[in-house]
Amino acid sequence: MSAASLGGVPDAGLTLGRLGFGAAGIGNLYRAMPDSQAEDTINAAWDAGVRYFDTAPHYGLGLSERRLGAALRGRPRDAFTISTKVGRLLVPQDAHGRVDEEGFDVPADNRRVWDFTEAGIRRSIEDSLVRLGLDHVDIAYLHDPDAHDLAAGISQALPALEKLRAEGVVKAIGVGTNSAEAALACVESAELDLVMLAGRYTLLEQPGVPLLDRCTARGTGVVNVGVFNSGLLARPEVPEDAHYNYGRAPRGLLERARKLAGVCRDFGVELPTAALQFSLRHPAVVNVTVGASRPEQAVGNAARMAEDVPEELWAALAAVPHD
Repeated sequence: MSAASLGGVPDAGLTLGRLGFGAAGIGNLYRAMPDSQAEDTINAAWDAGVRYFDTAPHYGLGLSERRLGAALRGRPRDAFTISTKVGRLLVPQDAHGRVDEEGFDVPADNRRVWDFTEAGIRRSIEDSLVRLGLDHVDIAYLHDPDAHDLAAGISQALPALEKLRAEGVVKAIGVGTNSAEAALACVESAELDLVMLAGRYTLLEQPGVPLLDRCTARGTGVVNVGVFNSGLLARPEVPEDAHYNYGRAPRGLLERARKLAGVCRDFGVELPTAALQFSLRHPAVVNVTVGASRPEQAVGNAARMAEDVPEELWAALAAVPHD
């Protein structure tokens, strides 16, 4: 297992940097975009210094992988790190004019089929390489095992990923999930290099299980995603209709986010900047990956990550009570 450090997984020869690019948005998450906009957004992230890119077959039924691969294909392969995910195979079907029902504005010309077997994991990697147009991916995450069958993920998929790493098919392996509890179970059950944790370690909330401390002890790096809690922390002023976990934010969380925004304002820092940088203070967190659907978003994320934040702000934010 690789010993993680801020910005990479050195034993695996991987450099992630502080900021990564999450490619769900370019898979037409919630709304369609032209190929040119996706390419411009990826190029803007690259020009801003981002060199770690994360995608998945799930994102746009393969569209995210195709667009990301097309944008990166002309760049030196050793100049960037790319991850994708396994656990869902894409099986062609006749869309009959239907659109995907899982949040992506794409024709339903594939269906997702869960497959945690070794054969399914290998096929998933092979299919992803075809869509990406690359000869290898650097990192493979088991995607959302708790949404299907966590026990099978631990007993079948994770050993398969360990075998692929041993064979040199991928350099590093991990699990990607919205559940800190599921991530902890996986960390305790396999020799993982990375955990991609979505929305559970943020300025607004921290997990109630010792996931991050166990990751530190085991040398497993955390790639932290969903740091804006689905939009609740994404703007300097928190609007009444802000979202949390892809739905309307509950009143209590809305008020807490506004208190955090007020503290940030007192220190001359905007809430999204603090939200973006917060988790990097934990020794387990090696990278923060955020999505972008427009070039200006990619540029803005990089600017926020590079901004100087007063040390005193963190203590003031920690003192905001949990109501």
